[in-house]
Amino acid sequence: MIRVLVAGDHFVTPALVTDALRARLGDRLVVSTLTLPWPHTPFGPVAEVDEASGDEQELIEALRGVEILVTQMAPLTARVLDSADALRLVVVCRGGPVNVNLEAAAARGIEVRSTPGRNAVAAAEHTVALLLAALRRIPEVHATVQAGQWRSDLYALDAVGSELAGSTVGLVGYGAIGRRVGRILRAFDAEVLVHDPYVDSSSLAGVTLVDLPELLERSTAVSLHVRLTAQTRGMIGAAELARMPRGAVLVNTARGGLLDYDALADALESGHLGAAALDVFDVEPLPPDSRLRTAPRLVLTPHLAGATRQTAQRAAALAADAVADYVKGGGR
Repeated sequence: MIRVLVAGDHFVTPALVTDALRARLGDRLVVSTLTLPWPHTPFGPVAEVDEASGDEQELIEALRGVEILVTQMAPLTARVLDSADALRLVVVCRGGPVNVNLEAAAARGIEVRSTPGRNAVAAAEHTVALLLAALRRIPEVHATVQAGQWRSDLYALDAVGSELAGSTVGLVGYGAIGRRVGRILRAFDAEVLVHDPYVDSSSLAGVTLVDLPELLERSTAVSLHVRLTAQTRGMIGAAELARMPRGAVLVNTARGGLLDYDALADALESGHLGAAALDVFDVEPLPPDSRLRTAPRLVLTPHLAGATRQTAQRAAALAADAVADYVKGGGR
């Protein structure tokens, strides 16, 4: 019998993962569970790892004698891994194992897998929803109706929004989420430009691969879909925003560190950018004194782009597949 700990939370719940494991491996597993506080308590750094939830000591105690850990947010720090003598496999139910000290895991012979693509559908749909909300000023006009107003003056030519059809949308990054966004935008009859140095142009269909300056200069809307790395941190700053056409829209559902938010606020306040829509921020939760709370023509959501029931179910299923692959394929 293989001992497994499912350190779930209130999104990818222990029950979801346990049911998926049972469906694939039956009674070959002895499963124990732990419920972490996220998202009722925001995630954050724990020791040397980021975007984690839970207590190191609680996890150390729960991992005693455990060979496989399935989690989304547990803090897999060097201290935790040092104490997990039996641990051989960690499966992280998210696109990348940002809450795992990968160097420490490798040094201890612990295999780490993740579930890329689990939230691609949700994040892509949320991206397009934000883009449409920004283009058509939906939150702003909703607020006027809710306040008891009937602003027919918003039908004036200089007040109305824009259409996706016939527009040019630039996607910075063309992985699982970016590709799905591209397909949706083409269905709206938008022209799609892509900047991604890791994509082979021969594999693209219906979109045009360009360098970043050209994408920024030609796009009436730009959406970010790249991972945050040393190379991509701060890739969109004041100079890049200045390249965008006056009145253009910027969407970020990827990572806050990609974008200079002070420069974004400047571009919105000056009127250079027509609008922006953000699901991620350089500091989360958004501080009370953030300029983004008062900058005009902004649509904001609290890092929820990937949050659907189907995402949680898909994450559990992909994690169970990874465990089954390990167990049946000779890892165990």
